[in-house]
Amino acid sequence: MKKLTWAAMVRPISIRATLQSWLGVPIGLQDHAFWREFAGTGSFTGKPVSVDRALQLATAWACVRLISETLATLPCRFYRSNADGSRTPATGHELYSILHDQPNADMTAVVFWEAVVASLLLWGNAYIEIVRSGNTIVALQFLLPARMIVRRLPTGAWDYRYRDFTGSTQRVLSESDLMHIPAFSTDGVQGLSPVVYGANVFGTAIETDKASAETFQNSSRASGIITVDAILKKEQREQIREHVKVVSDAGGVYVLEKGTGFQKLGFDPVSAELLASRSWNVEEIARWFRVDPAMIGHGGKDSNWGTGLEQKMIWFLTFTLRHWCVRIEQAVRKSLLTPVERKTYFASFNFEGLLRADSTSRAAFYSSMVNVGIYTRDECRQLENMAPMGGNAGVLTVQSAMVDIDDMNKGTNAAAQGAADALKAWLGIDNVSAGLPAKE
Repeated sequence: MKKLTWAAMVRPISIRATLQSWLGVPIGLQDHAFWREFAGTGSFTGKPVSVDRALQLATAWACVRLISETLATLPCRFYRSNADGSRTPATGHELYSILHDQPNADMTAVVFWEAVVASLLLWGNAYIEIVRSGNTIVALQFLLPARMIVRRLPTGAWDYRYRDFTGSTQRVLSESDLMHIPAFSTDGVQGLSPVVYGANVFGTAIETDKASAETFQNSSRASGIITVDAILKKEQREQIREHVKVVSDAGGVYVLEKGTGFQKLGFDPVSAELLASRSWNVEEIARWFRVDPAMIGHGGKDSNWGTGLEQKMIWFLTFTLRHWCVRIEQAVRKSLLTPVERKTYFASFNFEGLLRADSTSRAAFYSSMVNVGIYTRDECRQLENMAPMGGNAGVLTVQSAMVDIDDMNKGTNAAAQGAADALKAWLGIDNVSAGLPAKE
């Protein structure tokens, strides 16, 4: 067994003491969330991986932004269920404006939900403090998962301790004052962080980017090879290097003497393999966030345009966005509503908000909803922020171009009879088939 030196044993204690003095709060050796964020998670490369280091990867940044920004721009509406099965916006409830407009004094709804989803994607958990005035919820405060310490008490209850931004205080939050949204979990309580469990993938990508940068630096990649049939002195080598550098940078013609040859280096196989590795890392990281690489600008034209991209967008809405929306909606029901309110009220993200930038799809959607009798024309106008017209514009209509075969003859005869009656009234003819004026 290898013996630990005194310095090795003292170093973790000294770091802990320094951090406790700096933060002003006690830090336990079992505060895994803090130490993981502070030092990172180990990987096969031997380098630690943290959330900040992972976000420096273009693919991770693009995936997190795509999911969080798209979901945050979906309207989060708060509804009341009616006895007939319909729903109406519960604008009179205090949660409507909090969820839809502004959860707290510092954040708009878009900024708030964007931070919540980003926490789920990176840390695997989102923590939201519920601020009440009496029994009424007045605000929702976003909490950084890296500053939260969660423990299970002997009583079975959960103990939440949060370090404020000042670092001077540590607050204890009860379960009733906290809205905890876990991501994918194996115990149903604490979510699993993709950065922690995917440390090998992220660490490999980080090292690949680092190796790529070093490879393509001017100092580490030669532009060509000079061959000389003689032994040169150091000064002569430097003169040739300087001449090649001047011509390469400024342009011109190489002048070489005494049978000297110059061979320009192309794209070497090592660099080509490095680029292939970087491309593979994009697909690997996108897989962790369940994002198609085409959605973040990676792939060929065959997958990034036309119906192929349209189907991928439908896949993205169905398998990526939807489960995050449902997870948040159910957390709102569990943490923000009383048992009585859960029977009547609910929150829901409106996916039709994505049609806002696509006028063609929006028009086709309205047309379909009106033709089958789901929306009235006034309801469509309200969705377009237009004043209702009233009258028949508020009546549900159904397009009925097709009728039963047995009713076709009846419908034809009725139409023919109506046309005949109109013609008789206009011409004053008793017998339309005779085509003669009536006798007086």
